[in-house]
Amino acid sequence: MTSVQVPTRRAVVAGMIVAGVSLAMQAARLRAASGPPPFGTIRHQFTLVQGARPVPQVAIPALAGGALDLTSFKGRLVLVNFWATWCAACRSELPMLDRLAASGRSDLAVVAVSTDRNRALVAPYVKQLKLRHLAIGFDPGGLVSRVDAAELDTPFALYGMPISFLIGVTGQVEGYMTGEADWLSAEASGLFDYYAGGGR
Repeated sequence: MTSVQVPTRRAVVAGMIVAGVSLAMQAARLRAASGPPPFGTIRHQFTLVQGARPVPQVAIPALAGGALDLTSFKGRLVLVNFWATWCAACRSELPMLDRLAASGRSDLAVVAVSTDRNRALVAPYVKQLKLRHLAIGFDPGGLVSRVDAAELDTPFALYGMPISFLIGVTGQVEGYMTGEADWLSAEASGLFDYYAGGGR
C-alpha cells in the first residue's frame, strides 16, 4: 500500500506565489508587446494614432519672440498642448505642464500653443499663472491645428480643449489626450519612457 504525500501549507503557499509571479510577468510581457502603458483619467484615455503622420514644418509664432518649429525637436519627445484662456481645465493643467517643462527631463520638450483669437490676452494670462518654463506659441488662425482637421493637412485635430499630442522621437504624432491630465504622474512618466525608448 502506497502512502499519499500531502503537501504542507508552506509548499502550497510557495506554489501560489510562484504561479502569481509567473502570471504577473506574462501580463507585463503582453502589455509591453501590445503597446504603451495605459495613461488616462476617469473621463479620457491616451489615444493612439493609427498610421502616425509626420509633423508639418510650420513656424508657430512664439510668445517670447521668433518662432517655434516642432520639427526642430527631432530625436526628443515633444508634448504639444493646445489651450485657450477661456478654458477652465487649461487653467489647472498649464501650471502642471510648466512644472513638467522644468523637471529636467532632457528627452522631453513641452510646448503650449494658444488657440486664442485675441493674442493680447495671452501674455497677461501666462504672467498671472506664473508660467516660466513652457515654450508658448500662438495658433489663432489654425496654422497647425483645426477643429475640422480635414480642412488642413495637419495631424493636430482639436477634439477637445485642452488637448495634448505626444510626438515621438521619429517626429511623428503617436497619440493624444483630451481634457486635463496629470502629466506629472508615474503613469505619464511610464508613457514618456515607453516612447523615449522608440515605442511601437
